[in-house]
Amino acid sequence: MSRIFEEVLSANKRYVEGFGDKGKLALPPKRQFAILTCMDARIDPAKMAGLSEGDAHVIRNAGGRASDDAIRSLVISYKLLGTKEWFVVHHSDCGMLLFDDEVMRGLLSKSLETARITTKGWEDAGKGPGSDEGRYINFLSFHDLEGSVTEDVRRIRRHPLVPGRIPVYGFTYDVKTGKLVEVPEAMKAGKAV
Repeated sequence: MSRIFEEVLSANKRYVEGFGDKGKLALPPKRQFAILTCMDARIDPAKMAGLSEGDAHVIRNAGGRASDDAIRSLVISYKLLGTKEWFVVHHSDCGMLLFDDEVMRGLLSKSLETARITTKGWEDAGKGPGSDEGRYINFLSFHDLEGSVTEDVRRIRRHPLVPGRIPVYGFTYDVKTGKLVEVPEAMKAGKAV
C-alpha cells in the first residue's frame, strides 16, 4: 500500500479513538444551512464558516459550480433535511480560471496523464493513448470570478425545484487571507422572495 493510504488509515484510527458521542448527531444539519464551494485543498469549509460535525451540509466540486449534481444535493438538503439558507463560495486563484473546455478536451485527447502548466499554458506531459470522451463533458470553467458566483446563484435561484423562500448568498473566498467577500450582484440575485 502507498504511504498516503497508510497515513489516512492511521489518521482515521486516531479519529475513532476520540470520536466520543458524535454517533448520536442528528441526520439534519443542526444549523440548517448548506455551502456549495470548491474542492480546492486550500479551503477548509469547517474553519472558514465555524462548523463542527453535524452543523451544515458542505457540497464540493471543481470550482464550487452549480452543476446539476450540486443542485440535486441542495434540493435534497432542503426537501428532506431542512436547510433554510445556502452559500455559494468560489475563490481567488482558482484552477478553473486557467483553462476552458477546448483546452481540457485537447489535453485529454492526447493522453490521460497529468498535464503541467507552463508560461505558454497547459501542456500534455504524458504519452497516449488519450480519449475523446471529454467532448461530452461541460467542465464549467470560467474567466470571471465574481461573474461565476453570480451566474451560479442565478442558476440556483431560477431552478424550478428551488423554493423562493431560501436565500442564496454569493461570496468569494480569498485564499491568501481566508476572508469571505460578498459579491453584491450575486447577493441581489439570491435574495429570498
